[in-house]
Amino acid sequence: MILQVYEKNPPVRAIRTAVQILRDGGVIVFPTDTLYALGCDLHNKRALEKIYRIKQMREKSPLSFISPDLSNVSLYASVSNRAYRLMNKYLPGPFTFILPAKKEVNRYMLYKRKHIGIRVPNSNVCRMLTQELGNPVISTSVPLWGEKILNDGEAIHEYFGKQIDVVLNIGLLVSEPSTVVDCTDEEFKIIRQGKGIIQL
Repeated sequence: MILQVYEKNPPVRAIRTAVQILRDGGVIVFPTDTLYALGCDLHNKRALEKIYRIKQMREKSPLSFISPDLSNVSLYASVSNRAYRLMNKYLPGPFTFILPAKKEVNRYMLYKRKHIGIRVPNSNVCRMLTQELGNPVISTSVPLWGEKILNDGEAIHEYFGKQIDVVLNIGLLVSEPSTVVDCTDEEFKIIRQGKGIIQL
């Protein structure tokens, strides 16, 4: 299934359809403020298994989740005062912050994690998805390169076929991955420079 959405004013019906699919253990593709992402409900391990299979990820591959804001991040990750100030300054935006994972988040992971990536994209589609769902969405970028350049909803739908339950199509999305900031040690580090510019 492919549903047309618009960043400025995403159709509520399309968002609710995607959220119901998430609740039913499905996998969706949706646009962020960087690239298209594969996503599933953080609270559904079977759906997470599907993500691993679709993307052919190794068990130790890093994972991130998308939240509508910072209000419930501390449920899943340990956030120091310094990390919170930095995140509060730059989010929402094209950043992934790596934080120490709490036991709570490991209840939902297939493999125990010491760290977890946190994203709060500057995207109305992402904000509405997570708000309607009521909890974070596991997110991993759709690969840009391969047999096709997968930066368009229709191309993604054609490439993945029935492996994906719905694609929220915003059209061509030409961007860069998020900038990844490691906040797990005393010295914060940029471990991938992407779209976001940040001063540590």
